[in-house]
Amino acid sequence: MLFRISLNKILALAALFIATSCAKDDASPSLEDGKSTIIYDLAGDTKASIANGIDGKEKRPFYTFLYNLEQKKQIWIRNKEDSIRWFKTDEWDLAFSGNYNGDIQLNNKKYKGTPGYEGDIDNTALIMLNEAYGVVETAPPDSDFDKSNVSTIGWATDNASPGWYSYDLTTHIMKAYPNRTYILRLSSGKYAKLQIVSAYKGNPPAVSDLYWPAPYFTFKYFIQQDGSRNLSTR
Repeated sequence: MLFRISLNKILALAALFIATSCAKDDASPSLEDGKSTIIYDLAGDTKASIANGIDGKEKRPFYTFLYNLEQKKQIWIRNKEDSIRWFKTDEWDLAFSGNYNGDIQLNNKKYKGTPGYEGDIDNTALIMLNEAYGVVETAPPDSDFDKSNVSTIGWATDNASPGWYSYDLTTHIMKAYPNRTYILRLSSGKYAKLQIVSAYKGNPPAVSDLYWPAPYFTFKYFIQQDGSRNLSTR
């Protein structure tokens, strides 16, 4: 009887170990580092679609939303009144626009065709580094920011593109580049680093289903509050 109980316990523990191991294998790596801000599953315009006949969605352009990094604030643009109220202000840093909100645009008045064009902000800039987020420790000099003309990051059609994701024309699935980090000079003059992790709900390790819920953005960023170029998050 004692042997039977012990054997049952062993089998139960073995099953638990296998289940736990499988869960770990299926889970995405932790994004937490103790310093960065992690935004999980920020919902974009989940009611829009580029095609007809999708349950719960309508075929129409995706509404743009703006994002303030310091305040962790999302601002929706659904009509002309919203765009007049928000586009040309200093109350946001990034705009998420285009199909599935995948085009991310910097707030700067010099970039024609972007929401901030002819607005209040002219000192912001963005630089892409082909380096993992965690190893980026220092912001480039201002001379590098001043030379940058990157206004939008989105679909990377080739290796030279500053885009944050690749797109498979067969499966129609977006995949974020794991080792692309964006260094920002914000309107406040502070420096920040940013990684876009996923546009799919739950940040799955891999997406094989065209109809996986999207756009739900997971991204991480760190703003150096003391004004220095130190971007270490280790």
